[in-house]
Amino acid sequence: MAQENGMQLVYHPHIDTGVENFEDIDHLMNNTDSNSVKLLLDTGHLYYAGVDPLAVTQKYVNRIKHVHLKNIRQPILNESKKTGRGFLDSIRAGIFTVPGDSAGAINFQPILQELAKANYEGWLMVEAEQDPKNAEPLQYALMARTYLRDQIGF
Repeated sequence: MAQENGMQLVYHPHIDTGVENFEDIDHLMNNTDSNSVKLLLDTGHLYYAGVDPLAVTQKYVNRIKHVHLKNIRQPILNESKKTGRGFLDSIRAGIFTVPGDSAGAINFQPILQELAKANYEGWLMVEAEQDPKNAEPLQYALMARTYLRDQIGF
């Protein structure tokens, strides 16, 4: 139905859903038509689920049609795992940040390189999911913009 209407179906693996870890992603990709179902790469949700976003990029780069660049603060992730803190409370605690934040754990450079090698032409969406009372949005938007300009040249 999506294709008939000029749209592309792109699945977003996400924490607390039916597809969140590498096994789930493999199952989805292996059981769907590669022409009909594409993949959204969300670096933060993958890392949160214990999945290496670079490994997913390398394996499924030809099916990735949309990217959410989201970073993780490792100490907050560790605390969330240790205490059993849920996803929403982890967001409230500040688990996510942007690419370019030195507090972040994800190395985006090899991910961006893999996408470039595959001639990825889709969107790169920066996401932080941060409380604006604790993380001033303009400051973090500029941080991500500067980082991406340094990494990909625009």
